[in-house]
Amino acid sequence: MPERDAPQSQGTPVPPAAPEAPAPAAAPEQKIHMLDARSLRGLAHPLRMSLLRALRDYGPATASQLADRLGESSGATSYHLRQLATYGFVEDAPEHGKGRERWWRAAHDGTYTDGSLADNPDPAVRGAVDLLVHEIANSHTRELATWLGTSRDWPDEWRLNTQLSDYTVRLTPQQAAELGHRMTALIESYRLPGDEGVEGSAKYRVHVHGFPITKD
Repeated sequence: MPERDAPQSQGTPVPPAAPEAPAPAAAPEQKIHMLDARSLRGLAHPLRMSLLRALRDYGPATASQLADRLGESSGATSYHLRQLATYGFVEDAPEHGKGRERWWRAAHDGTYTDGSLADNPDPAVRGAVDLLVHEIANSHTRELATWLGTSRDWPDEWRLNTQLSDYTVRLTPQQAAELGHRMTALIESYRLPGDEGVEGSAKYRVHVHGFPITKD
């Protein structure tokens, strides 16, 4: 269950990228933080997840800047940034600071858990997993709603090249895992060194939801 919108695939053969895609070798190494029971409980809070997402999306910022962006008090953002730092999710960005101003940056490009924490014997851990995945789902819903509400502010070339689709296929659990790994590999093949992109590009969010709907 990725906080970065696309989990790392491990050990599954993948098809070559489409001809127009950058070669997979061009993608930079991603710093991914694997959640354990302790770090999960440190992250599983709606505001902390929003702070971490904002730092990943928009780069280093101060507690006051994040408070303005998220509509929170600077006292709340400052406290939760310190908590995120305690668990290793954020770190100081001293190169941006001036005087006593404290800047923060994300310590990793993404977070990942393989789902085994959902079966942890500790009910507090299972509760943190539930909060985490529901907040991710809520975040996806908010982002989609924002796009739908602002899409007319974008040029036609963007509005006509977005996706809002769903597909139903019959798979085994093993095939579902393979599908997820292949989609992840394809998406990662478009990532360029330094996240530079090309002229006319924009940050493009991809949400991936896959789940069974019948047991027959």
